[in-house]
Formats: sequence, structure tokens, C-alpha cells
Amino acid sequence: MDFNCPNCGHPIPDKVKTAVMLTCPSCDTTLYVQSDKLLNAGTSGEMHDGPQLFSIGDIVKLGRKAWEVLGHARFSYGRGWWDEYWCEDPKGNGVWISVDEGDIVVQVPVDENDERPALRTNSRIGMPFEWRREHFRVVETGSGECEAIRGVFGERLVVGDTFSYANAQGDEGTLLSAETDGTGTAWFTGEWHDPFEVSGTLKVVS
Repeated sequence: MDFNCPNCGHPIPDKVKTAVMLTCPSCDTTLYVQSDKLLNAGTSGEMHDGPQLFSIGDIVKLGRKAWEVLGHARFSYGRGWWDEYWCEDPKGNGVWISVDEGDIVVQVPVDENDERPALRTNSRIGMPFEWRREHFRVVETGSGECEAIRGVFGERLVVGDTFSYANAQGDEGTLLSAETDGTGTAWFTGEWHDPFEVSGTLKVVS
């Protein structure tokens, strides 16, 4: 694989081996991986300064689990924004860690072979349904836009893309989310964590 940015020639970190897309640390060009080549995907957006709980390269520890922060994406929902971090554990398993107004949620995609949830982005607030033998209720719906991206990601993101979403809370504490970007719906499942549960972040030294 070509480990140099096709725009500026800057060397790309080895994490590109498991990446679907990334941003060049030198020129901030967005790149995506196709046929073992890095191709230009356009702008990475403007990441405005603001308080951040995590940074790329940190190790996030929650309970007995730990993940390395590889990518940082910022999304707008009109009246504000929230941050999402693409992270991997030591075995290379990826998760999304979202931070919104100080609350933390760790989510993974619902397996393609699993039962599809009844949750849709146009579901009404309060709608009850059952999934994986757990009872859920829709608690939030809305829309977002990708504003900026930095680092390495396990799926492709494009600055300017918009999507709709819905969140449902389970009676056992599970959070279930649905996201629709015009090409289909994807579901994610996980759980909320209090920011005080984070036992600390350690900068990875390469």
C-alpha cells in the first residue's frame, strides 16, 4: 500500500492498514482506501476549538475495557454539536465513543446477520418495541451534519453529509440508535457511561 499522501506526499501512519478512510496529518486532506491505494476525498472541514474530553492517540479506559482513539469526527445538529471518536481495542475491534454535553456512550454496529430492530429515524417519540428480548422506548429523533474529521476511521465519512437519527433506551440500560443517510439505515447498540467512570487517558507514544 502507498503510505504517502497523494496530495502533499507526507508519510501516513501505519494505522492506515486497518483504515477505510483518514485525514493527512500534514495537509488535512481527506483520504479513502480503495484497492490498496490512498485516494483524495476532498476537505476534512474546520475543527473549531472547544473543550474535548479525548484526543487522538489517547487510551480511553472504562471499567476493564480500553480503546485507543484513532479518529475524531464532529457533527452539528443546528443548535450545537457533538463529538464522536473512532477507537480500537488491542485486538483491532472498533467502537464509536460519542461525547454529547459531557455524557459518554460507547456503541458498536448491529451485526448484519442479527434481527433488524423496529427502530426507524421517523419513529415517534415514546414508541415502544422489543429487540433482543429487551423492551425499548424511543427517546429522541433529529438530524445531523458532518462538520469536520481528523485521524483514522473504520468507515467512510464525508464532510457535509447529512443524516437523520433516532435513539431508543432499553429497560436494561441499552442504548439503540438508528441512522439514515439516504442510502439506507444502520443501527448501533451500546450503553451510556458517566464521564467520572473514565479512569484516565494516557497518550500513546509511538
